[in-house]
Amino acid sequence: MRAQSPARARARRTLFTAVTTMGASALLLGGCAQDPETDPKAGPSSGGKGQTTLTVGVFGAFGLQEAGLYDEYMAQNPGIRIEQTSIERNENYYPQLLTHLGTGSGLADIQAVEVNNIAEITATQADKLVDLGKVSGVDKAAYLPWKWAQGTAPAAKGGATVGLGTDIGPQGICYRKDLFEAAGLPSDREAVGALWAGDWGKYLETGKAYKAKAGDGKAFVDSASGVMAAVTGSSAQRFYDEQGKVVYKTNPAVRGAFDLAASFATEGLSAKLQQFTPGWDQGFANGAFATVSCPAWMLGYIQDKAGPAGKDKWDVAQAPKPSNWGGSFLVVPKAGKNAEAAAKLAAWLTAPEQQAKLFEKRGSFPSASAAYKLPAVAGAKHEYFGGAPIGEIFSKAAQGVPVAVVGPKDLVIAQNLADIGMLQVDQKGRSAQEGWEAAVKAIDNALDQ
Repeated sequence: MRAQSPARARARRTLFTAVTTMGASALLLGGCAQDPETDPKAGPSSGGKGQTTLTVGVFGAFGLQEAGLYDEYMAQNPGIRIEQTSIERNENYYPQLLTHLGTGSGLADIQAVEVNNIAEITATQADKLVDLGKVSGVDKAAYLPWKWAQGTAPAAKGGATVGLGTDIGPQGICYRKDLFEAAGLPSDREAVGALWAGDWGKYLETGKAYKAKAGDGKAFVDSASGVMAAVTGSSAQRFYDEQGKVVYKTNPAVRGAFDLAASFATEGLSAKLQQFTPGWDQGFANGAFATVSCPAWMLGYIQDKAGPAGKDKWDVAQAPKPSNWGGSFLVVPKAGKNAEAAAKLAAWLTAPEQQAKLFEKRGSFPSASAAYKLPAVAGAKHEYFGGAPIGEIFSKAAQGVPVAVVGPKDLVIAQNLADIGMLQVDQKGRSAQEGWEAAVKAIDNALDQ
């Protein structure tokens, strides 16, 4: 497997953060895993003394075990023992999962699937997975429609819901209040959100107004690629159409997102940083940029990199349009010896009540909209970000994300648009057209077109 690009790395990362929920400090799940790397080849077995052992295979510090959910389930179900195995990086975990699904052996009773892989799983592996939509206690209405759709196989493949969503990454705009004030812009989060409400083009215009007051060399955004990803995520159709055809070249939403993001570079509004690099990390601390598109899980990353000095300088407002970055699913292979018991556990782990607990203890934002009414989510505030009501902000964003067509090579296309195309515009001064053509050439090569 070829070396991992920065775009692929950032899409797979798990990050830790701190969040204040109802006044209590708790850890948020995000990126680099700390679990030991192990091989999840041990199949289901009897735990002895009448117990059934259910195995769960995940990548990274997935959060279910860390949040104590396994212990809670075992306490409620004395006949069940849960054992988790974790492989640190998804790019090592996922190929093994495909191999095990192909052979029907070496599978855990429950397997995690990252959002960038779920389209391939539902399109090519659905017949090997349990239809979790039919499991007792699973209520489709309790989940976000777009998240439910991601875990559901195409009608031509049976239309079974084989993946139950765990978490998502609804996006806001994180911004520096002090830099906004210095540039004569409002700093109150509602007033800031009103500057660009409903239109990413207004976000660009706000950047121009910022530069006019702040002066040259004062970047408004961290990177043009970050803007492009957020704008693209606002569209229902992106890289594929409903028939599974690659359409990014002719989709005006994709080209429009590329050109708009390129304008942040050509107008001198970008700090020209590549996300998840040392320079980008340092930029949070030294005020190198005034805004960044940020999913819920990134708040802790910002807190970590900006440090104590950034407390109350950073805040978060609604993004111009709802968008999502990140999330995972649980699937249950039919080949497991205890598939029925595993499906019951998967349903419980992804139920709204458990998702709220996972958010409270680990910061993984719920994919079950029914969780948004629960106190742990509805009342969540983040002290580092000026007491921002993050439960309210990200719940609103999550419910506005469109039901999007997700294709099996979405990540490959997005990666090349960012790291081949947009990076040339942002860092090398190429035109938007030159960057687009370079990205298309790279994508065609990657897809063998």
